[in-house]
Amino acid sequence: MAIETAQETHFSRLHFDPIRFLQQIVTIDSCDPPGNEIEVAKLVHAELLALGIEAELDEFLPGRANVLSRIRGTGEKPALLFSSHMDTVPVGTAPWRLPPFSGEIAQGRLYGRGSTDMKSALAAMIAAAGNLADKRETLKGDLILAFTAGESSNLLGARRFAEQGIKEEIGAFLCGEPSDLDIIIVEKAALWLRATAMGRLGHVSGEPGINAIDAIHSFLTRLYSLELDCPPHPLLDGPTIRVGRIEGGSAINLTPDRCAVDIDIRLPPGVDHLAVVTRVENIAPEDVVIRILDFKPAVESLPDESFVKLCSDVCTRHRMRKPEIKGVSYYSDGAILLEGLSVPFAIIGPGDLGLSGQPDESVSVDNVLKAVEIYQDVAAAWLS
Repeated sequence: MAIETAQETHFSRLHFDPIRFLQQIVTIDSCDPPGNEIEVAKLVHAELLALGIEAELDEFLPGRANVLSRIRGTGEKPALLFSSHMDTVPVGTAPWRLPPFSGEIAQGRLYGRGSTDMKSALAAMIAAAGNLADKRETLKGDLILAFTAGESSNLLGARRFAEQGIKEEIGAFLCGEPSDLDIIIVEKAALWLRATAMGRLGHVSGEPGINAIDAIHSFLTRLYSLELDCPPHPLLDGPTIRVGRIEGGSAINLTPDRCAVDIDIRLPPGVDHLAVVTRVENIAPEDVVIRILDFKPAVESLPDESFVKLCSDVCTRHRMRKPEIKGVSYYSDGAILLEGLSVPFAIIGPGDLGLSGQPDESVSVDNVLKAVEIYQDVAAAWLS
């Protein structure tokens, strides 16, 4: 583990251009797996220090790093936390019109993996913090920037921050996941399961064995017919069940003696995920074993929450229209950092909903610049 820390400095601050910086970090491959966010983290850390902002780089696993930054207020109010991640989903196999790590700007949009999800928010949050650094004496609470590794898969970085006690400081939570600069106040829970069937090796010339793939096929047929009775939510669609990965067999001419399938189930708030696991176990054949890989709880704020109203007012002012209040199926670092807490939560991001993980991922340059102003004004108002 490597940790670097620097206290606030008073040297002349460099001008920070969020679009230039976004282009720079989009050119860095930080797809998870394997992540390797360290190169992005080093640039983020250096820029924050250059802006005169306290920052810490924590390489907690080889190549996996968080950056924690803070503008200290007077301590009269709890901290506001800006949340963003430095990893991206993989590029995929579909062709791209532009190279996926180009950072090229065309027709007002910046292209590349992570441009929407969510390096654009990362750049905008740094710019907003830089603008607030000169006004820190007006802040009654700390502004914390928590930039993580491994959000796209298992929330490695958020779990690391939780271990370090960051949760205890959070008074409000603003996340930069894609939202089209609308306001998201609820995200689904994510339940990840693995179903494993054990068969017996066989061959067509002798003992046929027991086909583990056939057992999984039978299980999946039942799974796709499973009705999960969840209460309706005004901002969310119903629960979803999707297979994300499957593996089985060792050779085409051998009966497979093992097959495993990984399942992603998304649930609205208030649903007992262990009851869902039991439902899945009850439909599984005897030779299929179910185990939990991970559970990420749902996160929700109420529309009339004062923090949500403030975010709406600020977005309205900068966009010249009232933002929509939405819910999403994706999860964020809030699933870990807000678990067990009762603090206001909102997602406002410059990225486009629906572009995460797509070929030709891009973000509106204008949205990124608007996000800087929105983040800055929300922080200044909430911490005033």
